[in-house]
Amino acid sequence: MLVATDLDGTLVPKDSFTIPDYTARVLREVDAAGIPVVFITGRPLRWVEPLREHVGEHGIAIVSNGALTYDLHANRIERIRGIEPEIGLAIARDIAAALPTVQLAIEFPAGIRLTPEFEQDFPMAGAPCGTLADLWSEPAIKLLAKDPSIDHDALRDGTLGAVADRATATWSMPGLIEISARGITKANALAALCEKRGIDAADVIAFGDMPNDIPMLTWAGTAYAMADAHDSVLAVADHIAPSCQDEGVAQTLETLLTTSAR
Repeated sequence: MLVATDLDGTLVPKDSFTIPDYTARVLREVDAAGIPVVFITGRPLRWVEPLREHVGEHGIAIVSNGALTYDLHANRIERIRGIEPEIGLAIARDIAAALPTVQLAIEFPAGIRLTPEFEQDFPMAGAPCGTLADLWSEPAIKLLAKDPSIDHDALRDGTLGAVADRATATWSMPGLIEISARGITKANALAALCEKRGIDAADVIAFGDMPNDIPMLTWAGTAYAMADAHDSVLAVADHIAPSCQDEGVAQTLETLLTTSAR
């Protein structure tokens, strides 16, 4: 068995860099029972680093919507799938043509690289800033698009139309579209990890709350949506867990542990 859980709005409150005490205790108990709990998130690696003590014995986190699988114990990249510069720059040009006031940035394992217009919610000190043509020197694990001057639906539709089938676009919060290499999703990375470990999809329990979780939830044998999840997520889930605010992942895992011990 393996448990895969999203972070923001699922395991922890959005933008939180700490795990509540009750959830931390349950994660330790699940890990002690020999069940790996894999954090699988849209967050970049640097936003998962503060949670490294909670990843358990296996040490693995899947970040940037599946583009990067990282061993936090060994500080080693296990798997990376990025957008090549030529493809990414063409996509970025088409997004900018469709959305003239769009703000763009690119993520790499070492951090974010910004265009001058991009407004960071959590600024990274010393982040390189310039044109995408100058910054995009190697495969990027994610292209970010935001535009506070338009509503999320217009941003989503404009970005998805510009990207087409050249890459995978999704979102984990309103107002920000996250673009990964073609075919890269949380499900893609989770399936690769499970294949390596000899774990069948039927033995995976997954938790999520936003549209970027849907591929993972539909791939996993058992899927939980949080009670306050996006409607599209509630529609595909097998079960509903209590809300993130009520530490629903921990509640559900504790019940599963108790049941399996009988």
